[in-house]
Amino acid sequence: QEQLVESGGGSVQAGGSLRLSCAASGYSYDKYCMAWFRQAPGKEREGVATVTSDGIIRYIDSVKGRFTISRDNTENTMYLQMHNLKPEDTAMYYCAARWGGYCPLVSGHFIHWGQGTQVTVSS
Repeated sequence: QEQLVESGGGSVQAGGSLRLSCAASGYSYDKYCMAWFRQAPGKEREGVATVTSDGIIRYIDSVKGRFTISRDNTENTMYLQMHNLKPEDTAMYYCAARWGGYCPLVSGHFIHWGQGTQVTVSS
């Protein structure tokens, strides 16, 4: 059974750091595009970062220089290291997977999702 499980969320003050993890099971993990999305209350889900099976990475502009996405294909795990967190980063963060090399920052292209982990940043 295919499954994505996020962990690592929490509450921090502005300027703090968190590291999110996404453990995948039931997938041929090294053939999947992996991504982090987030959704704040009352807002649409937005793509944060993607990493292809070959390690090609994309970020949205608002997190560049602060967030780092990575993946470990031997452990079937993806990470999102977040530094210098801001209140506007507060959201539910979701892990997503998409088979193949096309790896857009668009939620509609992903059909595999985790349950989410909450990140709250206070000012």
